Amino acid sequence: MMSSNFQPPINMDTSNPAVFVNMELLRMYVGRKVRAVIQVIRSEGGVIIGKSTDEQQLVIKGNPPSFPLTTFVEVIGIADSGQSIRAEIWTNFGDTFDTYAYNQLCRLANGEYKYLFL
Repeated sequence: MMSSNFQPPINMDTSNPAVFVNMELLRMYVGRKVRAVIQVIRSEGGVIIGKSTDEQQLVIKGNPPSFPLTTFVEVIGIADSGQSIRAEIWTNFGDTFDTYAYNQLCRLANGEYKYLFL
């Protein structure tokens, strides 16, 4: 028998969810909050150049974190153009990552199953 005592997370803000994007989808969300996983290629004066999960170059602006970045990083921020994100949150995802699976997730989250992703 299932318990009916489910309590939703108290601090979970669903008013402005970050859309899952790859480079192809980014241009649809300029000015909106997005999340993307990139493979870090290089850092150039506070700007991170990375490869999105659909194998295209993506520029990440904003203050990189004080901790060292791993090969794969998730960024959450505002899409400020069809090719760049101004990052607010940086999360290391390690040195190995299934970019194909994440890319498929981006497609599902922006396609017929969009309603499942807030």
